[in-house]
Amino acid sequence: MSAKTKIVVLHMKEVIYTAVFLLLALLLGVVIFLMFYGKPSNMETASEDAGMYQPGIYRSTIAVNENTFDVEVTVDASRIKSIHLVNLSESTTAMFPLMEPALDSLASQIYTSQSLEDIRYSEENKYTSMLLLEAIDTALKKAQKPAQ
Repeated sequence: MSAKTKIVVLHMKEVIYTAVFLLLALLLGVVIFLMFYGKPSNMETASEDAGMYQPGIYRSTIAVNENTFDVEVTVDASRIKSIHLVNLSESTTAMFPLMEPALDSLASQIYTSQSLEDIRYSEENKYTSMLLLEAIDTALKKAQKPAQ
């Protein structure tokens, strides 16, 4: 039996590159594990709360100085999809020019938070915003599923 001695020469640079590569591979594995098996994200918890609303379009009427128009709220099972003013005449738009900009500001906050809590509005639009929030709340109450 001949035993030949083999000498392996490792360059320190290659050892470091290999160690860094293995560390990055391990880190990638941990990130992938947390993405798919970690605690649920906000979207997943929102879908677990599915059934908060009955999907559809709900309206609430606002009467201001003998002018009436509707706030239309569209929802699916778990989220508020859109909020619009409907049946808004040109005369009402001319008399209340802040109605649509105030609703746009409120709607963007509601879409983000999916709640009517902690909605901010400017002092200039305070009463208009309060009127619109009340109408949106009324429409969402119509949309809520009854307690089981």
